[in-house]
Amino acid sequence: MSYIANTIDNLLHQTAFFNLTVGNYVMIAVACVFLYLAIRKDYEPLLLVPIAFGMLLVNIYPDIMMHMGENGEAGGLLYYFYLLDEWAILPSLIFLGVGAMTDFGPLIANPKSFLLGAAAQFGIFTAYFGAIALGFNDKAAAAISIIGGADGPTSIFLAGKLGQTALLGPIAVAAYSYMSLVPIIQPPIMKLLTTDKERKIKMEQLRPVSKLEKILFPIIVTVVVCMILPTTAPLVGMLMLGNLFRESGVVRQLTETASNALMYIVVILLGTSVGATTSAEAFLNADTLKIVVLGLIAFSFGTAAGVLFGKLMCVLTGGKVNPLIGSAGVSAVPMAARVSQKVGAESDPTNFLLMHAMGPNVAGVIGTAVVAGTFMAIFGIV
Repeated sequence: MSYIANTIDNLLHQTAFFNLTVGNYVMIAVACVFLYLAIRKDYEPLLLVPIAFGMLLVNIYPDIMMHMGENGEAGGLLYYFYLLDEWAILPSLIFLGVGAMTDFGPLIANPKSFLLGAAAQFGIFTAYFGAIALGFNDKAAAAISIIGGADGPTSIFLAGKLGQTALLGPIAVAAYSYMSLVPIIQPPIMKLLTTDKERKIKMEQLRPVSKLEKILFPIIVTVVVCMILPTTAPLVGMLMLGNLFRESGVVRQLTETASNALMYIVVILLGTSVGATTSAEAFLNADTLKIVVLGLIAFSFGTAAGVLFGKLMCVLTGGKVNPLIGSAGVSAVPMAARVSQKVGAESDPTNFLLMHAMGPNVAGVIGTAVVAGTFMAIFGIV
């Protein structure tokens, strides 16, 4: 009888109910909120579902992220996924997929879009100096600041390169959360800073872009950017390689693989591993709260800077630029461009801004990678 009682007692104490802390239950609730937003509200489900589920798993069974032992003991499943983040493999492959999926034609047709993409990077520097003021060291502040560009892969890439793995979880979750919440955060800022008349501005149709231009663009950008900042090669190089697959027209199989199967596999691995870094012990602390607040402020400042620069371009061009496209200068491709279209269509349903907004949106991706490379160069990271 005692054997049965002991067996039942052992089984009961092996359940998670006897091992979880209050913090674990809080994180499980947060994971459920994220799943609700992804499934019910359709907020970037490709990102939020794996992130939320990784968060759920690690707070029920922390050993799923257990590090590999010094004597070769096996680590947890998601720990091996996480190593691919830490080694910058998954962020670089994400950029390969984004390049293969994205038409750079609007940026080529309207090079002034680079200025709007650059203006939106203001949020990154706002976050950097804000993080310094809150007591983070310079490398940690640089890793945190990329959240202002709403670029999850680059945030993970830079945090790993700068050795800020302790902050990688909060940084990545904040960056991806704000990417997912672009449709909620951006519209109020865009409407506050523009008039109804400005939102109704219809832009001239973009000029046709030749096939030769589309092929030369990724090659030229790679040479120029990577010669100036070689440390950007893993991100900018993969982004441009993916786009060259797309535009060359001779490697259809590679284009389809990079933009579909490979992209989705990487999203699963990256999303679940990012979510798995959010154990209660690692996530529920003052630094995480600071990072989340800094990210929101930075993303808001980046959006505002893009819109304000769009207003300046509107004035300088005699009313030919709709300021709303400036908000797309953050790196959330193509969500930010869709938000520009949506807000513009609310003022005038016949106004089509999507292709115009894709120019700053693509420029923002390149710009954020350049800023990350700049930080790496400043700190002597190769």
